[in-house]
Amino acid sequence: MVGGALIRGLQRHHDVVGVRRDDVDLLDAKRVRTFFQRAAPDLVVHAAGRVGGIEANRRANSGFLVENTLIGFNVVGAARDVGVSALLNLSSSCVFPRDRELLREEDLLTGLLEPTNQGYALAKISVMYLCEALSAEEPSISYKTFVPCNLYGPGDHYDETRSHLVPSAIRKIDAALSRGGSPVAIWGDGTARREFMFVDDLVTAVQRAIENWKGTPEILNIGLGHDHTVSEYYEAVAAVMGYTGGFVYEKERPVGMRRKLLDVTRAEHWGWRSTTSLEAGLRATVADCRGSR
Repeated sequence: MVGGALIRGLQRHHDVVGVRRDDVDLLDAKRVRTFFQRAAPDLVVHAAGRVGGIEANRRANSGFLVENTLIGFNVVGAARDVGVSALLNLSSSCVFPRDRELLREEDLLTGLLEPTNQGYALAKISVMYLCEALSAEEPSISYKTFVPCNLYGPGDHYDETRSHLVPSAIRKIDAALSRGGSPVAIWGDGTARREFMFVDDLVTAVQRAIENWKGTPEILNIGLGHDHTVSEYYEAVAAVMGYTGGFVYEKERPVGMRRKLLDVTRAEHWGWRSTTSLEAGLRATVADCRGSR
């Protein structure tokens, strides 16, 4: 999802080389280094990784830890080895402590992580620290990190095991419509709050960083600055898809953190703000989901 959006958005202004799984196995350090030597990039945007929703992370925390750490270290290490001076690492809001409701950049590494996705979080923290350490040790290197909130949009995962909240809601409501409008199940009681941003807005932030690299902070939250309850997301998806069948709550299911909201004060001072409305983003994502069947 993120890689596809970056290619579509950035190729309007730059010569972009996109790397897919079939092109390079990012778990193989030698192949990554060989690819970078051949491509000779001026700047790398690291958006790759193994991702999944709560259930996928709970079942395979070790896999998410190992694979995302290896991928990140291979990409960042290869960039350094072949002399790439600028790299933008895309992290995740799960790197923040679990007991904070407003997530500020300065809160990183000041508390315990959410257990349901701890492996993924530790991998993202390690790669972020590697970027920071290399930049401090080598004057010719400037490797920075964006910490986006949860994202959704065209190209997302809509399957049951890997989908996050928004694509999961789209999949469930689409299935309910095909069954004649039977009630849709929501994990938890629907009151947990989440911040989901349309993926194209992340692209505008990346574009701004490329254009203003020296003025871009070393670590920067990229998000909406406001959130909605899980129930509100389901209701918004239902309105876009024309669903009126109602919801049931599975309160015994895990919900993760009660709230994950990024403080975007630093991003706004930097001159960037998300602009896509929830309705507009959902309409584009629903169209993509239906078109992918």
